[in-house]
Amino acid sequence: MLSHTSRSRRTAVLGSLTAVVALVATLTTGPAAAQSDDPPFRVVDDLIDTTDTVALGLPQHEGAETTTVFAPGADDPKFNHGVVLMPFKGRLYAQWQSSALDEDAPDTVVTYSVSDDGDAWSEPAALTEPRSDGYTSSGGWWTDGKTLIAYLNVWPADLDPRGGYTEYVASRDGETWSEPRRVTGADGRPVEGIIEQDVKALPSGRVLTAFHVQPGLFVKPYYTDDPLGVTGWTQGELENQPNTDAMSRELEPSWYVREDGAVVMVFRDQGGSTLRKLGSVSEDDGETWTTSVLTNVPDSRTKQSAGNLPDGTAYLVGNPTGTRDRYPLSILLSADGETFDTGYTLRDANDLQPRRYEGLYKNPGYSYPKSVLWGDDLYVAYGTNKEDVEITRVPLDSISLREAPDAVDRPDATGGRESLAVSWRPPVGTGDAALTGYVVTAVNRFGAGAASEPSHWTTVDHRA
Repeated sequence: MLSHTSRSRRTAVLGSLTAVVALVATLTTGPAAAQSDDPPFRVVDDLIDTTDTVALGLPQHEGAETTTVFAPGADDPKFNHGVVLMPFKGRLYAQWQSSALDEDAPDTVVTYSVSDDGDAWSEPAALTEPRSDGYTSSGGWWTDGKTLIAYLNVWPADLDPRGGYTEYVASRDGETWSEPRRVTGADGRPVEGIIEQDVKALPSGRVLTAFHVQPGLFVKPYYTDDPLGVTGWTQGELENQPNTDAMSRELEPSWYVREDGAVVMVFRDQGGSTLRKLGSVSEDDGETWTTSVLTNVPDSRTKQSAGNLPDGTAYLVGNPTGTRDRYPLSILLSADGETFDTGYTLRDANDLQPRRYEGLYKNPGYSYPKSVLWGDDLYVAYGTNKEDVEITRVPLDSISLREAPDAVDRPDATGGRESLAVSWRPPVGTGDAALTGYVVTAVNRFGAGAASEPSHWTTVDHRA
């Protein structure tokens, strides 16, 4: 087993307002990303030991805590998978697909559960019913703080090659839901594609994810300036690598923001035998993307979860085994989003409970992790053995690699100076909106911008 030493924390210094504005402008309106054969991110050579099948040579994170949301009994649906989380109005929501025994069976429904503290969870409630013409799988969540959106991926049985489209249901209270409607593009027409369960906001406020578009499943980045994330979706320019007529080589991505302002999309490599992650870069807020490049980060050919902690630290959660094994569950960290040099095991192979029920495609492991920030923690959700719905919670202060001052001064409109109190947490507005935390946020404590008024949040970029 390779030894692992803790990496020192990096310090980010907040500069002048002029530099801040220039950096934000570059991030939101800058030129399209130029193609490069250099991988957009890498893991240092001594971090992961793929010969260690228990923990990959990574230390166990001592502060990580695991909670079971749902564990099926003899009379319950025994296949549970594709778990996605979202905070809404002070509560945490978990969504997943559920069926009697087998993956993607006709009886599959999308269910959800709710928690006030992340520990105790309500009994699962169904968002959909079984379909006679295919099935529905979990598509994830989004919210503008006032309305909660649950995306539903519909897979018609008669489509060849296999593919589908995205519906959504909406709720103002997290209990009563609208009738399903189609997600639409900028042209007002339904998007003919399966949404990826990784909808997040860019620092500009633009909402970004990916759809797997028909015919077949060809992944494309999509963005919208609709805060609710149900209309106006526009396909970003990405040239897929050659693969098959049924699906792209790039599949099931997640994304984060690099220190230099570039957006990095991380893909499962479905088209080869590399068992490594692919990466693509956008420098114009998701509108154009470089052709994907193979990285040296191991993978298990599965979904992953990428993102940024509130201080800007980039993370990759997944199963970087270099095999098809989806255990252990790990988190890799990078201060700049280019070099991942710190990592922890969240759950190792010895912690994996036995699978209790058989079923089609029910492989052992911590499958399809997705994550969200809530309060002082990073919550990672996954389906253990595609059977138990579980969550691992990690304190943010134990994995953040950057530091910031408590306050920063800047010139005000009158020629004087104003003091801004810096917060590394995402700004929380009405209904705990899941707003971006990829930049430092600050509240003007003087004049009209009182700390109690979220509408007066000022964005200060940590890269300045």
